[in-house]
Amino acid sequence: MGVQAGRGGRRERRRGRAGSLVRGGLAVCAAMVLVAGCKGGSDDKDGAGASGSKAPAPSAYGRAVSPLDNPDGTKPGLAPVTSEKDKAAARKLIARVATKGRGPKTGYERDKFGYAWMDSADGVPWAHNGCDTRNDLLKRDGENLSYRQGSDCVVVSLTLHDPYTDKTIHWTKSHATTVQIDHVMPLSYDWQMGAAHWTKDKREQIANDPLNLIPVDGSANSAKSDSGPASWLPPNKEIRCAYSVRFAQVSLKYDLPVTEADKEMMLHQCGG
Repeated sequence: MGVQAGRGGRRERRRGRAGSLVRGGLAVCAAMVLVAGCKGGSDDKDGAGASGSKAPAPSAYGRAVSPLDNPDGTKPGLAPVTSEKDKAAARKLIARVATKGRGPKTGYERDKFGYAWMDSADGVPWAHNGCDTRNDLLKRDGENLSYRQGSDCVVVSLTLHDPYTDKTIHWTKSHATTVQIDHVMPLSYDWQMGAAHWTKDKREQIANDPLNLIPVDGSANSAKSDSGPASWLPPNKEIRCAYSVRFAQVSLKYDLPVTEADKEMMLHQCGG
């Protein structure tokens, strides 16, 4: 009996030590969970926390900035306007846009806005920087940029998230037209709404102003042609309020009205 009692005592001591270790481990885990969480308590393969919510996914629009936070167009891309507060701000901005009927297209020529992508247009960001407007815009909105050998200007490949179609485009200069630079407020539209009476310098400004320019999918740009918002909107519905804001920003900066139908459509896209 004495031997059995001794063995029993040793077993009890081992159980005591094991219990202490378990309790110690649980205490450590409880402390660590405040910082990083402990594994083994639940199956957390998808990154959900105790509340069951997942960590937020990276934005599909990458570095893109809301037009409400980008009044001069020098920041990258076109991010959606989503919150009710921002949509209210968008409607307030669009409400300031003047309206009139669309005038005749008589006399319009692209060259009356200067040759394409000139670096010498005065009064706009990046003018006279030694790099043409198209490449300035590719650098602003593109990622994973590669340049022509010996150049820090001519982009030969990039990755672009196109806000109009919500597609990611892997572009190379050898297939240049797959990405085109859209004039948000089209030049012939500008002509019809008042630019026909401007000086050539002012027409060169609106043609090369980054506020009015977005690199996008070539087929979407071709489909838009010279339409206003009442006739054409980006296929990606999520971006339509932001697009309407940008259209309004250009209109206000250059004191160009839009048609009544276009203004109504712009307001509608932002919840008006």
